[in-house]
Amino acid sequence: MTRAANGDGVPGWTNWAGTASATPRRRAVPRDEADLAAHVARAAADGLHVRAVGAGHSFTPAAVTDGLLLDLDRVSLVEAVSRSGDAIHVTVGAGIRLHRLNAALAAAGLAMANLGDIDRQSIAGAISTGTHGTGARLGGLATQVRGVRVVGADGTVRAVSADREPGLFAASRLGLGATGVLSAVTLEVVPAFLLRAQEEPWPLDRVLDGLAAADDDPDGLVGGNDHVEFYWFPHTRRALTKRNNRLAPDEEDAALERLRTSGPGPVARARTWLDEELLSNGAFGLVNRVATAVPRVTPRLNAVSARALAPRTYVAPSHEVFVTSRRVRFREMEYAVPRESLVDVLTAIDAWLERSGEHVPFPVEVRFAAPDDVWLSTAYRRPTAYVAVHQYARLSHERYFEAVERIVAEVDGRPHWGKLHGLDAARLAELYPRLGDFTAVRDAADPQGVFANAYTDRVLGPAGS
Repeated sequence: MTRAANGDGVPGWTNWAGTASATPRRRAVPRDEADLAAHVARAAADGLHVRAVGAGHSFTPAAVTDGLLLDLDRVSLVEAVSRSGDAIHVTVGAGIRLHRLNAALAAAGLAMANLGDIDRQSIAGAISTGTHGTGARLGGLATQVRGVRVVGADGTVRAVSADREPGLFAASRLGLGATGVLSAVTLEVVPAFLLRAQEEPWPLDRVLDGLAAADDDPDGLVGGNDHVEFYWFPHTRRALTKRNNRLAPDEEDAALERLRTSGPGPVARARTWLDEELLSNGAFGLVNRVATAVPRVTPRLNAVSARALAPRTYVAPSHEVFVTSRRVRFREMEYAVPRESLVDVLTAIDAWLERSGEHVPFPVEVRFAAPDDVWLSTAYRRPTAYVAVHQYARLSHERYFEAVERIVAEVDGRPHWGKLHGLDAARLAELYPRLGDFTAVRDAADPQGVFANAYTDRVLGPAGS
């Protein structure tokens, strides 16, 4: 998004949520990697900081700069598909938006193994801030990265992977762009697959009972589904559950034939429009406007919202199931907590809301991830549950978010790098065992802090510190 231009006529920038803005000295839309490298080198030589921006879906000031702001939309081609044994690798320009990537993969009979629920971001922005989906046996998007191309401050492009400059690879695949500007990303993808989606309102107590089972329990809510998430409506004991599972091979063959010959069917299409377009966006926007005008009715509005969403089951290609439309603007904070602490965290949030008198019309979103070995991953070496709290853009979020941040601090919650939080590098070093390794690589790659800004200085520490 753009805002008023600076004195030289360079347009300013504001993120999607309206929580961050910048007035850069320069803006550029490189046409390819060589043009990108030239812009970076020229800006660094002129003493400017450099940051790249995608869709602006980060709630933090991660993309803000007073120097050169790069838009990578043109650096977005699907460059190559390769196979090595059972592994399928796809290399894409770092600026490609996820919705374009999903469409290109589907056309080639391929898919990402897991996705988040928004597809407007660029692939570089999504992996650099730790975007994730849900699934107790699956990691975030950065775990699917097998290589990146990094443009340094002098314009040099380095192709790195786990085998070639592994330290720079580890720091660059999830590193807030602090080691350089990504120009290309190599992903490991899978053959395209269908998901059966089951969406149902449940009593919250039923959800909490389902969470009591171990993650490896096939009868449990988390262990018994490939992908599960739920949305709890504050001030109620109701939640919307979403369980997405792969079809067995014989079921998938039959479902593919039905989709090819008749599409999803009129009932499925009607429910998709009703639930996602009307209830989840149009009517939900009205709910939030009413809650803003008359806060005391929020609990009743939430009770209506929790019961209004109709149960539905449908089968569709994976990316169509994972992704939902988000048109109601909000502020968001998300913390990764140890899986075993989830129920205690939700109970504490519920208790605080009831005693505080705070009114929250937006549901709390809960998702899951497997432990991984990505240095700055929120799921680094622990089974993880994500607790995302939201507040409508026209309502104050500070008191609510600060309270939740105090609650998750008790269980060493790790903040999502692209969402609002109040932690600094000192506290984050306690939560991320490899942060010191990361900053050592960052300092070697960018000793002058060309790719730094105030946010990266706060959360990672200044370059060379």
